Amino acid sequence: MAYTSPDPGGPVIPNFQVTSRCASQNKLFCWDWFAKNWHSVFVPALLQHIELMFIAVAVGFALCLGAAVITYRRRGWDVPFTALGGFFYAIPAIAAFEILVPVTGLGTLTVEIVLVSYTLLVLYRSILTGLRGVDPEVLESARGMGLTRAQLLFKVELPLAMPSIIAGLRVATVLTVSLATIAAYVIPAGLGDPIFFAMGNGDFNTELVAAGVLVVLLALAMDRVFVVAQHLCVPWSVSGRGSVPRAVRLRQRLAQRQASG
Repeated sequence: MAYTSPDPGGPVIPNFQVTSRCASQNKLFCWDWFAKNWHSVFVPALLQHIELMFIAVAVGFALCLGAAVITYRRRGWDVPFTALGGFFYAIPAIAAFEILVPVTGLGTLTVEIVLVSYTLLVLYRSILTGLRGVDPEVLESARGMGLTRAQLLFKVELPLAMPSIIAGLRVATVLTVSLATIAAYVIPAGLGDPIFFAMGNGDFNTELVAAGVLVVLLALAMDRVFVVAQHLCVPWSVSGRGSVPRAVRLRQRLAQRQASG
């Protein structure tokens, strides 16, 4: 596809033989240019952005879940994990790319390492906070029923920690959607690619605005996904009614089972 600049020093825009006056004058947003480029430019970039986000959050969650479970019952062990997550979180993304590129190269691996590192602090602390916030009396009743440590974790502790876990996933996902735009600094992928392209070719407004708005809409959409997930998976955490009684009812059921057994 050829690119031309209608004015010396002006923005570089795609040449479709017939260029609209809106695009040639570089107005704030040209719907006709956006519509023509939706399938060829923005849909692939949006899908790549979602893929980068999903991989980073999934890997970060797996790492943090394992670390939180290991340090959950060991007071003091969480300090080095929290410090490490805070250290990675404090490194500017561009600086992290500059450090990693000589080692891991210009590729998706470099991008994902940086994106994953930014999820660690949020996810680890939310999972650990959720696990440590489980009612001790519920745990004692469950142990009295003869539940093993694994059963206790998967049947009692993780379900009751779910509100905090989902809250952490919500924050980490929205953060990753935003940071993934910088991936275009390393690879031509994600919604950052049209943003960087437009900035490097005379600040073509339509491409900048369209890609930026899509990033915002994707972040809002993912935020709503986790709100809905919290309503469906842990309804007691999003309504004032029954939030405390549910823990009490669980403790009562466990006590009743213990007594009947």
